[in-house]
Amino acid sequence: MSKKFVLSIVLFFVLSGYSFAGEGMWIPSLLKQFNIEDMHEKGFRLSAEEIYSINQSSLKDAVVIFGGGCTGEVISDQGLLLTNHHCGYRYIQKQSTVEHNYLEDGFWAGSKEEELVNPGLTASFLIRIEDVTDRVLADVKDGMTEMERQEVVNDAITVIEHEALEDTHYEAVTKPFYYGNEYYMFIYETFKDVRLVGTPPSSIGKFGGDEDNWMWPRHTGDFSLFRIYANKDNEPAEYSEDNVPYTPGKHLPISLEGYEEGDFTMVMGYPGSTEQFLTSHAVRLVQKYRNPHRIKLRGKRLEVMEKYMDKSEAIQLKYASKQSGVSNSWKRWKGEIRGLKRLNAIQKKQQLEERFTRWVSQNPSRKDEYGGLIESFGRLYQEYKPYVMARDYFREAAYYAIELMSFASGWDSMVFLEKQEQVDPARERMDIQDFYEDYVPTIDREICPQMLHSYHRNVKEKFHPQIFKEIEEKFGGDFNAYTEHLFEHSMFVDSARSSRFLENFELKDTAVVQNDPAYKLADSFLELYYGMVMPGYQRYNTRLDSMYRVYVSGLRKMQEDEVFWPDANFTMRVAYGEVKGYNPRDAVMYEPQTTLEGVMEKNRKGLKAYRIPEKLRSLYERRDYGLYANEAGEMPVCFIASNHTSGGNSGSPVINANGELIGINFDRNWEGTMSDIMYDPTQCRNITVDIRYVLFIIDRFAEAGYLVEEMTVVE
Repeated sequence: MSKKFVLSIVLFFVLSGYSFAGEGMWIPSLLKQFNIEDMHEKGFRLSAEEIYSINQSSLKDAVVIFGGGCTGEVISDQGLLLTNHHCGYRYIQKQSTVEHNYLEDGFWAGSKEEELVNPGLTASFLIRIEDVTDRVLADVKDGMTEMERQEVVNDAITVIEHEALEDTHYEAVTKPFYYGNEYYMFIYETFKDVRLVGTPPSSIGKFGGDEDNWMWPRHTGDFSLFRIYANKDNEPAEYSEDNVPYTPGKHLPISLEGYEEGDFTMVMGYPGSTEQFLTSHAVRLVQKYRNPHRIKLRGKRLEVMEKYMDKSEAIQLKYASKQSGVSNSWKRWKGEIRGLKRLNAIQKKQQLEERFTRWVSQNPSRKDEYGGLIESFGRLYQEYKPYVMARDYFREAAYYAIELMSFASGWDSMVFLEKQEQVDPARERMDIQDFYEDYVPTIDREICPQMLHSYHRNVKEKFHPQIFKEIEEKFGGDFNAYTEHLFEHSMFVDSARSSRFLENFELKDTAVVQNDPAYKLADSFLELYYGMVMPGYQRYNTRLDSMYRVYVSGLRKMQEDEVFWPDANFTMRVAYGEVKGYNPRDAVMYEPQTTLEGVMEKNRKGLKAYRIPEKLRSLYERRDYGLYANEAGEMPVCFIASNHTSGGNSGSPVINANGELIGINFDRNWEGTMSDIMYDPTQCRNITVDIRYVLFIIDRFAEAGYLVEEMTVVE
């Protein structure tokens, strides 16, 4: 970060007493420079060094990247790890069978020996952050093309990371900030033996299901427990019976004190992506085109999935994770449209662009650097739109929507390695049973023609795959007839047939794969996608990124009295705010906390998503809450605060003014889902499962109090 920028922030704080109102995702290594005073004014009691330090243990040492897409926190000196139920969902599902359905019934290891191994699951600790901007950009020259610039940047990053990792077992990731105006390197230590310790049943961990997803009030016990294992030197190692529980540099103490509205809260974690600097043209593309189309496509898939899931427990188990994944973004995109409209986001962006244009016109040197930039954005987005829509439809109506297609494309490894006469290595790489364990051809068969028809109708003809001509010639353009042919004649539909083929595969069998109708479908779409759609999409993205780098640089100069935080990019960030309710619409006010009473109220509606275990009902009726009730004798379940979060913050610790864990972040409210693009302090709230509810479920419901005993609990 430039000294000029840091100084402008410091001066602005001093002169204006600016209040964040919860907005911002801040780099932890820079808190000392310009955030910590504001945090102290809002009630925080720790120093910046206690949040992030490379010289002593700090809060950062208790926060991990969980599984490559979520956040988790260490809560004991024996490597006990807490994250969301939905973050652990895939691994819980893989451990489940119809006989031992841990999704449905929950799971609690009675001892460390009973903890379940999860191949491929990792937990990564941040070791340090380095500002490498000057070194990365040292050889960047004016007049370079974007490709030349990127080559120079990549070469510099390679050298810097190599030096940083020499003689270590660490990993390095260097990422651009502010569209490449700055660069930071993140050094990680990744552990590869992470075992399932406990999870509540889905009737607690996913209570409310899709009805409540993204919504407040919420009553979901969205947590699961894992444990990190290391070798005897406390270093990362692949699974081994000789591994021992990891001893962390820091674990979070847990507070039973609770909170009141207005209390300070802080979230540490790995928000995935935000786009706060988008121009009005980009926001229009999202609000009026991309989201409406994606919502419609996913709605069709959900309708089919849920129809079959309601008929069979076995299908419900197979498709639980898939349905959840499809539904998650479907609902978020709906809320995002609503929020952007409510904020008049397009108009506000246009107003900022008009202000920027006036600022540019006031100085000849600015005209040289920024003149005509906004108009160029407008022209480029018009050209970009067809590529964006084609890419979206490839993902939402083809490759990732039709399961048979994506599976068939995986047989490319057999084709490629066969050409090198390496059949055995190719066969070893094919794990087809993993696909068939969770595949129901009837569902895929019903989804397929709807998706292909939608693609054909809504994507420009220049982006149609070659196979559409074959469907027109052989089936009269009837996608239903084509689908019947596809599923009747593709060997990939049938597990037994595919298994026999793979087992007996010989060099001459490549033609069988290449002539299979599902492979031909996948190959046709992939040829189009990688031959035309993605090259164009990436070409325009490269041009837009270079323009945004200039635009953001100009915005920071134009608004030197404004505080700028960098867009999220799945690097560790700190967000802070306060426990706070909100007013979603006229005459409605939401309180910031829910209790077990609300669980029972929803349960009385009789909906499947609100079913609860009888033991939980019994505990409620007896008010058997142990140490975990609040001062009113109620059992708190969830709460909301104004911390700015995004995807990737799932599982993040929510920490009080004393640096103690008070909850686990797991969602945002529906009214605030536009916060990735534009934050509204009156509406945007992060949703957290109260740590007291977590401990209540572990201790009183699961009777796994031995796990609580290894935690540091502050009463």
